[in-house]
Amino acid sequence: MRQESQGWLNGLLGVLIFAGSLPATRLALADFSPEFLTGARACIAGILSLFMVLIFKQNKPQLMHYPSIAIVALGAVFGFPFFTALALQYISSAQSIVFIGLLPLSTAIFAVLRGKEHPQPKFWLFAVLGSACIVYFIYLQTHSKNDLIGYLWMICAIMVCGLAYAEGGKLSRTLGGWQVIAWALILSLPIMLIFTVFYLPKSFAHVQLSGILSLLYVSIFSMFLGFVFWYKGLAQGGIAAVGQLQLLQPFFGFVLAALFLHETIHWQFVVITLAVLCCVGFAKKYAYAA
Repeated sequence: MRQESQGWLNGLLGVLIFAGSLPATRLALADFSPEFLTGARACIAGILSLFMVLIFKQNKPQLMHYPSIAIVALGAVFGFPFFTALALQYISSAQSIVFIGLLPLSTAIFAVLRGKEHPQPKFWLFAVLGSACIVYFIYLQTHSKNDLIGYLWMICAIMVCGLAYAEGGKLSRTLGGWQVIAWALILSLPIMLIFTVFYLPKSFAHVQLSGILSLLYVSIFSMFLGFVFWYKGLAQGGIAAVGQLQLLQPFFGFVLAALFLHETIHWQFVVITLAVLCCVGFAKKYAYAA
């Protein structure tokens, strides 16, 4: 059980880091296009990963690991950053952050399909209830049908990210937590370099300090360090179980959005946060097979 507790702690650290991703992306989009931002963050994190692999003299993954690494790269390195950047052109960071609450359900489903985990039926009940709280929150905060495009992009982002989390969590049991995202970034590096150069801005004269700092945050913290803790937590505590911590990420993100983007937090925030916390607690209790 000690290993499971360590898994929840590492998972929580990962969630805290990821909570700043969407607010930082929103700030960065003021200075960069979604395409350049997606490529640049992957390249910076990829170069960092390459140095880490060389410094710690990590062996190359076995051939059988590459399909899983490719899935992680497709979902976590390209899909989620790109789809969320597209979504944030249509919806606010507050709206996009709430969708992250659907990630545990997405991760749990792919954990069953790819990770061969079998949580108790009550786990699914509380996972669905927690996600339903998030959906209800979306309903309360939606005031225009023009947000549909942004919502669809966020749904795409949640789907590919859930797959990447589950696949990475499974692979980290044999390859190691930070090694999974490191090799996924390294595998993606040649393609993302081309992608970055192709969408390179004609001029950087308009770029503000906030844009640069936001780019560095999503590159170093969101794209690399967060995954170090997250994948280690998934490996130690179970993909479906620790994945429920993602239900807390929207509320951490809202605090950051309020501080840095001056977005208003309504009273429903507190009520739904308490409901989600209860769901996370019960999901943890029933996450392991009886």
